Amino acid sequence: MPTYEYECEKCGHKFDLFQSMKDEPINDCPKCKGHVVRLMGAGGGIIFKGSGFYENDYKRKKSGGSDHKTPPCGKSDGCKGCQSGK
Repeated sequence: MPTYEYECEKCGHKFDLFQSMKDEPINDCPKCKGHVVRLMGAGGGIIFKGSGFYENDYKRKKSGGSDHKTPPCGKSDGCKGCQSGK
């Protein structure tokens, strides 16, 4: 069942209400009995829960080489020979 957001024009009270799509919008504020309007919402977004959903299921490996290039000496920061271009 969708959740609809309402706001009272008289007292400014905002509230959410679970209603069937077939139900008519309500007209009276539960606090002051003033006139309410149904607000336009963005709707429910998709929520991905769980660990590794993207990593394990949909990630594509890059074709070609790696973005991170290891120096020829194998050290993470290189050596004097690698840095001088020899």
